[in-house]
Amino acid sequence: MMAEDLQHNQKSNFNGLTKPAKAGASKKLIIKNFKDRPKLTDSYTEDTWMKLRDAVGAIQNSTSIKYNLEELYQAVENLCSYKVSPMLYKQLRQVCEDHVRAQIHQFREYPSAVRTESLDSLSFLKRMNRCWQDHCRQTIMIRSIFLFLDRTYVLQNSLLPSIWDTGLELFRTHIVSDSGVQSRTVEGILEQIERERNGETVDRSLLRSLLGMLSDLQVYKDSFEQRFLTETTRLYAAEGQRLMQEREVPEYLHHVARRLEEENDRVISYLDQSTQKPLIAAVEKQLLGEHMTAILQKGLQTLLDENRVCELTLLYDLFSKVKGGLTALLQYWRDYIKSSGGEIVSSPEKDKEMVQELLDFKDRMDLVSQRCFQRNETFINAMKEAFENFINKRPNKPAELIAKYVDSKLRAGNKEATEEELERILDKIMIIFRFIHGKDVFEAFYKKDLAKRLLVGKSASVDAEKSMLSKLKHECGAAFTSKLEGMFKDMELSKDVMIQFKQYMQNQTDPSNIELTVNILTMGHWPSYTPMDVHLPAEMVKLQEVFKLFYLGKHSGRKLQWQPTLGHAVLKTEFKEGKKELQVSLFQTLVLLIFNEADECSVEDIRTATGIEDGELKRTLQSLACGKARVLNKTPRGKDVEDADRFHFNSDFRHKLFRIKINQIQMKETVEEQVSTTERVFQDRQYQIDAAVVRIMKMRKTLSHNLLVSELYNQLKFPVKPADLKKRIESLIDRDYMERDKENANQYHYVA
Repeated sequence: MMAEDLQHNQKSNFNGLTKPAKAGASKKLIIKNFKDRPKLTDSYTEDTWMKLRDAVGAIQNSTSIKYNLEELYQAVENLCSYKVSPMLYKQLRQVCEDHVRAQIHQFREYPSAVRTESLDSLSFLKRMNRCWQDHCRQTIMIRSIFLFLDRTYVLQNSLLPSIWDTGLELFRTHIVSDSGVQSRTVEGILEQIERERNGETVDRSLLRSLLGMLSDLQVYKDSFEQRFLTETTRLYAAEGQRLMQEREVPEYLHHVARRLEEENDRVISYLDQSTQKPLIAAVEKQLLGEHMTAILQKGLQTLLDENRVCELTLLYDLFSKVKGGLTALLQYWRDYIKSSGGEIVSSPEKDKEMVQELLDFKDRMDLVSQRCFQRNETFINAMKEAFENFINKRPNKPAELIAKYVDSKLRAGNKEATEEELERILDKIMIIFRFIHGKDVFEAFYKKDLAKRLLVGKSASVDAEKSMLSKLKHECGAAFTSKLEGMFKDMELSKDVMIQFKQYMQNQTDPSNIELTVNILTMGHWPSYTPMDVHLPAEMVKLQEVFKLFYLGKHSGRKLQWQPTLGHAVLKTEFKEGKKELQVSLFQTLVLLIFNEADECSVEDIRTATGIEDGELKRTLQSLACGKARVLNKTPRGKDVEDADRFHFNSDFRHKLFRIKINQIQMKETVEEQVSTTERVFQDRQYQIDAAVVRIMKMRKTLSHNLLVSELYNQLKFPVKPADLKKRIESLIDRDYMERDKENANQYHYVA
């Protein structure tokens, strides 16, 4: 503006020189700077400071200020403009320091002559808070008056603290740094926090203000936090020890969770944010870290036994916060599964319920790992390892019982309502099946039971059978299920053969009254059955020969071996009540046909006529004379059949149904039969070991004993002991498949 005026002035002068101004023209006002700045009077600085000091004093004593605040602000600006800033800053600091120094007296202990009692802790804290709040308010007010000084002189001198920082420094130096005052303040705060932890209500806003003060004064960490964490550790160490003795684990876990929640709330309400991490770590260490083993030993088994999902979830959450917590939990969880599962598997008296108990146990453990342990992969893998460990502690038996359990579910008359439920059960069974090492044992027993279901027509659902077969194939490969698939194929081929045989019979000149149905079984696919020679009626023998002629005419080079133990028939029978049809086994048929010719027979007569071996005959007679449908009468009466008993046809037999199924009394699978199946598996394993040894040696030509054994373990799919391998190797050496090195006994050579 001044430059413009000057330019304008120069322009005017120039015009004035070249062309005189007209008379009567108005004159322009030109403003120029002072040649020298006006000087302050000697007394101005001192008078102004006196005014400012009075105003500061009024603020500090909470009395009214005589002067206008704008006037005071202007006075400060004037002093700063005349380079009095250093002196003004120094004088202001001195006034503030004198005032703050005077405040300390209200906190110090006075002699007993002057004071009857010292301030109690809470009153002391309140007084300290009041002093701090007053100081902050006063500093803000003083700064607003001296704002020009703060924003010019102080800002330009980086070494000088601002008016606000000066206020904090003075309060810290003269009040909070006083050892007595600081000690009482911190102890008072700690006492209030302890009271709150013990359930009392405290003034949180007071604590928030005082801790904020310590934080603002930058003494929070040194003066308060260390002591606070030490006290916290001491309190919770004692509490943890006491409550672990007094309370049950579920109650203790809920207490720990509540304590952690309280401490987090404390941080939000009044503690500094920086305290949260060390505080929570201290609580977790004292209430959990120090008692991890005790908690797991005392409570994990109960929680798992009682399926306490809520507490197990809490346990996992809490242990995941503590160093090494999940590792310890994992170990105890694995041990629990091994121990509880081992009890289910190793008790012969529990064999009937073993598989169902295993399924229920697996469901429970799955629920825990999914819902409580947050699907943690490590825990799921540990569970699988533990199941595999305990289920194979008792060799062969679990595999056998799982096969029988599947049989009970796939057999007709099974109570499972829908195919969906059956499918779900089979899926669960497959999970247990995966853990078994001796899968060949399962196959042997499963094949035996499948044969019964297929031949007697006892299968609940062909779809379910095929589904189970598909699951086994997916799990163990095509080689595992090839024989089982062969059994189904035989049944389907037999149906086609029977259609052709019926057409063949229609073209015969001498048709039979008996309708024959034959199942042609490939011997390698089916379980081996002990052949039994029985005396068939001439008409049956004739029909067998007709079928043999028909079948071998189509398939030359094959040999048929009849299995009467698997046969069954439908007999048309006349009683006084009327005609009935009896659905019976072939043995029952042979016994009943005798009574077409004789009214009464002894056991010996029937044995001679039928050729059925003694044990089987007695069971057959028992089913006909002692069961629900008694088509024969026995003399004397009784549940068991003796050699001296006599039988005659019961013409008075009554039944509401037209076709009556008379079940053969099933001989419970004897120990011998079970041993025989197991022996067969063992024999198959020996063949597999022999084949594997020869295969390896043929490929390698020369191999040390240890390497051969290692290679065998990689190839064999069933558990085997080193001693058994050694026996098979010795057997192959004896049979000249391989030879021992002449110099090194541990080296083998393949013999071509």
